[in-house]
Amino acid sequence: MPLTPLDIHNKEFSRKLRGYDEDEVNEFLDQIIKDYEALIRENKELQAKVAELEEKLGHFSNIEETLSKALIVAQDAADELKNNSKKEAQLIIKEAEKNADRIINEALAKSRAIALEMEELKKQATIYRTRFRALLEAQIEMLKDDNWDMLEQVDVSKYTAKN
Repeated sequence: MPLTPLDIHNKEFSRKLRGYDEDEVNEFLDQIIKDYEALIRENKELQAKVAELEEKLGHFSNIEETLSKALIVAQDAADELKNNSKKEAQLIIKEAEKNADRIINEALAKSRAIALEMEELKKQATIYRTRFRALLEAQIEMLKDDNWDMLEQVDVSKYTAKN
């Protein structure tokens, strides 16, 4: 067990002839007591400081651990967000491709329908032209007929005088 300042103060030495000067020894012991008390105080202060620093170190270790965990969580969240963004982009691209295919197919269907309608209109125009030509040719033939010549020679005055 370590000595205390009180142990030093209460220490009694046996007396011998031709021993040390008692006042000198007492002064020296008083000096030792003061120094020893100062060392004990300093030791307690240092121990308190060590305890405080250990507490701060523990606190900072907790903060470091918390920050490390937060960083891992943030990294995981960023990775998940990145993956979700990629998936969403792929879905948007697929949807756009489907829409583009649908629009192209609709345009092709309309184009085919218009082409068929054009062919039908061409056929109808050809039929109309052929029929109109036949009608005109028939009318020309009627005009070439000799019956028209006879009508020109009819005397209209015969029919008008009797009225």
